[in-house]
Amino acid sequence: MPEARATEPAAPTNWARNITFSVPKVHRPASLDELRGLIAESPHIRVLGSGHSFNRIADVDADRSGVLLSLAGLPGGIEVDAAARTVRVGGGVRYAELAAELHKHGLALPNMASLPHISVAGSVATGTHGSGVHNRSLAEAVRAIELLTADGGTVTLARGDAGFEGAVVSLGALGVVLSLTLDVEPGFEVAQHVFRELPFQGLDFAAVSSAAYSVSLFTKWRGPHFDQVWVKQRLPEPVEFPWAEPAVEAQHPVPGMSAVHCTEQFGVPGPWHERLPHFRAEFTPSSGDELQSEYLLPREHAVAALHALDAVRERIAPVLQVCEVRTVAADTQWLSPAYGRDTVAFHFTWVADAPRVLPVVSLVEDRLRDFAPRPHWGKVFTAAPDRVAALYPHAAEFAALARRLDPRGTFSNAFVRALLPR
Repeated sequence: MPEARATEPAAPTNWARNITFSVPKVHRPASLDELRGLIAESPHIRVLGSGHSFNRIADVDADRSGVLLSLAGLPGGIEVDAAARTVRVGGGVRYAELAAELHKHGLALPNMASLPHISVAGSVATGTHGSGVHNRSLAEAVRAIELLTADGGTVTLARGDAGFEGAVVSLGALGVVLSLTLDVEPGFEVAQHVFRELPFQGLDFAAVSSAAYSVSLFTKWRGPHFDQVWVKQRLPEPVEFPWAEPAVEAQHPVPGMSAVHCTEQFGVPGPWHERLPHFRAEFTPSSGDELQSEYLLPREHAVAALHALDAVRERIAPVLQVCEVRTVAADTQWLSPAYGRDTVAFHFTWVADAPRVLPVVSLVEDRLRDFAPRPHWGKVFTAAPDRVAALYPHAAEFAALARRLDPRGTFSNAFVRALLPR
């Protein structure tokens, strides 16, 4: 028999497998000392959260002998302070495990993203959000952040400290997030309702989007309507939705897909963490055959932007799985896409075919150009870096903060430097 040959391990990829990282392995330190050692030995470091990004924001530069880190093996996961209504979470903690622990203590986060499997540190670092006209980005729950810097020291910034507003949504460019302290609140229950076929014509977006604690609207751009509206009612607040008919079968956001992994519908009450996400925590996706883009713009432009995109729906629909429209309240984080303005977010889940998708992404950006759209930092976009940076009033202040905390640019990469020159 021929001698068996050893095979090279596959290079690590992101969740969607559209990005193959520039190094052959991900380091998973098991202690703070081991982490410090890796930083001391490496000229270039990036931290990979749950891998749920669709561009090279988490990658190291291919030509800088970089190290890609996972914090999943570090100790010190979750510490709840029920009296202070805070929780301290380690840099490797994911929302699903955090939510389950808070629920045990009768506590809650005010909001969650649609997928509960993403890391807390990675989510807040990119300005990720849930939905609701009064609900701010996930980063706004952070009241303190502890960073391990390139010299091996630690820096803690708390709400009210100089630079704090730049340290939370940081694109991973300041240091390794050792912990985040979050505000929490008493636990609450949510009932989820799904409605079908809401027309664009005559749409009162303000009324529809504020009809409940959290509202998400989905369209495949096959016609001038939303295929589904997911309405999350915070109990005991009443909810009325007279604009569309309730669904008679459980729905998945992508029409035609099984709803077995989606959170409970039909108004069945349940804990906040089992209703605010669209997908169940016990369903852990291993990979996604999709690309994603998202653009956040001032909420007053929601209807105009909707019609601007509807005018080119014949170009969008063939490469689209689904588009979700959500609202986010204004926040104070310098690099948050919702900074300083009540926001509407247009989220696109595309087919996994970059050559077909990228021209349509450029088309979407062109159609939204007049509305000052800020792309989600962790998703696919084609806008020129200088144009993106110009949308952030505090971009220069963030760059100064990065120079102060990371003077050698150890935690930066080509993606960050292109958008926010040091």
